[in-house]
Amino acid sequence: MFVSRGRNPSAGEVATQLVVNKELRGRVLTTLGLLLLIRLGIYIPMPGIDRQAFQGFLEQGGQLIGFLDIFTGGGISTLGIFALGILPFINASIIIQLLTAALPQLEDLQKNEGEAGRRKIAQITRYVALGWGLIQSIIFALILRQYAIEDLSEVAFVVQTSLALVTGSMVVMWLSEIITERGIGQGASLVIFLNIVATLPKALSSTIEKAQTGDRGDVLGIIVLLLVFLFTIVGIIFVQEGARRLPIVSAKRQIGDTSLLPSRQSYLPLKLNAGGVMPIIFASALIFLPITIANFSRNPFLIRTASYLNPSASNPWPYAVVFFALILGFAYFYASLTVNPTDISANLKRGGVAIPGVRPGSATSRYLSGVQNRLTLLGGLFLGAVAIIPAAVERATNVQTFQGLGATSLLILVGVAIDTAKQVQTYVISQRYEGLVRQ
Repeated sequence: MFVSRGRNPSAGEVATQLVVNKELRGRVLTTLGLLLLIRLGIYIPMPGIDRQAFQGFLEQGGQLIGFLDIFTGGGISTLGIFALGILPFINASIIIQLLTAALPQLEDLQKNEGEAGRRKIAQITRYVALGWGLIQSIIFALILRQYAIEDLSEVAFVVQTSLALVTGSMVVMWLSEIITERGIGQGASLVIFLNIVATLPKALSSTIEKAQTGDRGDVLGIIVLLLVFLFTIVGIIFVQEGARRLPIVSAKRQIGDTSLLPSRQSYLPLKLNAGGVMPIIFASALIFLPITIANFSRNPFLIRTASYLNPSASNPWPYAVVFFALILGFAYFYASLTVNPTDISANLKRGGVAIPGVRPGSATSRYLSGVQNRLTLLGGLFLGAVAIIPAAVERATNVQTFQGLGATSLLILVGVAIDTAKQVQTYVISQRYEGLVRQ
């Protein structure tokens, strides 16, 4: 089969490689098999719990638990042994990322210790995930205690339930790491992707049922909402792939006594959305926290105050404004963690590379910081719009069947799909060059 080295592999070439290449086929089958195993674990029930009573608790307003249930693919609502899923590992990864920017020891491991340092950070992340999963399991077990149907003491029930939950979470973390090492794609991201996709059939069936039984206004509202989702997905793809390419030029280098290597011109990409989906995740968790605390405390003043931040309240503007501001703030915060203009400037200067018209050193750092701030503003405004507009359209059209499939879910679905497709394409391209070497 003829392929060009100058283009990305086509769908036909990828399909051909899946058939003829044993290693790629094995990686794909390993990924699919482990994802299926993780999905089946959600439906292995934890014993001794009244599920109907717990469903009533969720319907009464467990906002934060409902939000987290999306990322477990319904594991929390079904009360399976994989109820926590990959959440403790994701939380631990976020904590380690924040601590890496704050603690010089972790920053040194990540930047200067190479592969050994990254393995050590990965091991620390696993320990943090175990501790965080144990805390979450105990809290969840205490919530479930009032729905227990077995005649067990409170201590025995909490110990039994929390051990089952944290064990299931560690198994999911282990399987996701196997996917990363021996499969295709990033394991933790694919687990979240699968869990979100698992909620789509229920939402689609509810939407079809509403279209069949509703009036013309309901059908028109569903069409409008689907068009908004379509345009949102297209916008997410453009923003996720969007980057500002800053031209950079390397100086001429002398080899020996007379030979000179000519200067080379390239570019430095700065992503439009450096934080990805993290600003929305942070903002969602923070804005739901007061509602959850108020519901657990049963304090009338806290409940009345937190009601202003309820997205289903009669006046949604306080929620929309606060949520938008939190997303924009976290976009700047996370961009500052992922992009360090001072380090980039130092690396450029060390490599003899400069931005045309900008002096190396502190001037380059200030220039990069200004460009990154403007890009972050645009990316943050887009994230805020993506988070608010679909919910506003749902409210305006009175179509609540897609409730939960918001901006966070769409960003994760699109981002993981793009990253996984790129990994498959990279593997296929590597097979081209292996074939050329053998020839």
